[in-house]
Amino acid sequence: MTACAIEPGATPEETTPEEGAPQVECTISADGAYAARLALDGGSWFPERWTLDGPEPYAVPLPGNQPEEPGTEVQPMGDGRVLIRRLVDGRHVFTLLYPTGPGTGEVLIGGVECPDEDTRLRLLPPAPGGEKAYALAVGRRASTLWLVAGGSFGPEHVAEIPGRCSGGVWLDRTGRMLALDREVGGCTKAIVVDLERAGEVSPLLQIAAGSDDRLLLADPDSGLLLIRSDAPSPGEDRLGWGVLGSTLPVRFPESLRLPDCAVTPFAIQPGLVLMPESCAVALRVDGPVGSWVGVWRPSERRMLHLPAPEGWLAGTGLWSTDGVLQLPFTTAEVPCGVARVAVPWGETGGSGDAGMTGETGGSGDAGGAGPGGSDRGGTTVQAASGSSSPVADGSSQPDPPVPAVSAVSAVPSAPRPVPLGKAPLARLVTN
Repeated sequence: MTACAIEPGATPEETTPEEGAPQVECTISADGAYAARLALDGGSWFPERWTLDGPEPYAVPLPGNQPEEPGTEVQPMGDGRVLIRRLVDGRHVFTLLYPTGPGTGEVLIGGVECPDEDTRLRLLPPAPGGEKAYALAVGRRASTLWLVAGGSFGPEHVAEIPGRCSGGVWLDRTGRMLALDREVGGCTKAIVVDLERAGEVSPLLQIAAGSDDRLLLADPDSGLLLIRSDAPSPGEDRLGWGVLGSTLPVRFPESLRLPDCAVTPFAIQPGLVLMPESCAVALRVDGPVGSWVGVWRPSERRMLHLPAPEGWLAGTGLWSTDGVLQLPFTTAEVPCGVARVAVPWGETGGSGDAGMTGETGGSGDAGGAGPGGSDRGGTTVQAASGSSSPVADGSSQPDPPVPAVSAVSAVPSAPRPVPLGKAPLARLVTN
């Protein structure tokens, strides 16, 4: 069991860095209106809030009475305040920050104490609506979900989940259904936690009995899921996609497989209801020559490689509903900027360079380009309600039936994929 006690009167003190540097360069709210990050001034870290939904983005510094530690987490709330987690001698103290003229106002929420030194607590991605924030304390045998902001009084215990959990993806627009990756017995599977049913846990994804199946991103509008699994290639993690509520197999396109590169999706285009194959996906690509941006969608047979803007807050960004990718960046000349990328889906060949413009005075010029050449791989285009799928040679053949290994209790307001334990893996790897 994960032992964590509420400490409503905890006071922040100087702490030792958890990892030596901020874990995430920038966190964007679920609605894309605000962002928060730790900024560096000389040798001192301080919280900074970015406003993204105005005519031009701008940053507001929120320094406290002393510099922050590099491992301190910050997260924007829907009202513009910034939630900060500070580690204090084993206690995790949560405070809301807001600008007050030249200074910074603070509202102390309370603390969560984890006596077990092996327990690690972190904030989960911003919840839809922006009124609540959650944290996950991961112990040796169990994980505890906490409501750390937006409750009636201080941090509130939500659920105890057997196993070590990681990840964290919201499946709906109401903040009810939370997907986590749970490790039990050396195997990791994605599960769903229903926050309106006292943290009731049910399976979400199972491709093969012994595979590690993780959910990376989900779009509630279209139902598009981005998945990482070693089911198609044991010993090697592959990126794949599926559709929430669909019984069709998860696909693992070759276009998402880049040798010697780490590929991590970070944003899905919203607003395309019932059109998962048309959703654009932004990916961070880390390779031997640096980091750049990849863009992909299920209906394409290639990934476009785009140069990242100079000073990109790597791995962060969001899509507009009309398919424009927005990438936050900061440079000495433009301390708060957003590069807008118009993706050239209709072009063939070349490096896939896109038109890029910067906001708030920034030029948005590229800091480094990704590899040239178009992707030679592809993906099976699979309609959510279709009965056939085009294959590499352009022909079409019926899909085989996909039996489920077990029944999953359905929640009417939150559809989910049927576990695909018996899905034929030969059909899942597409060219």
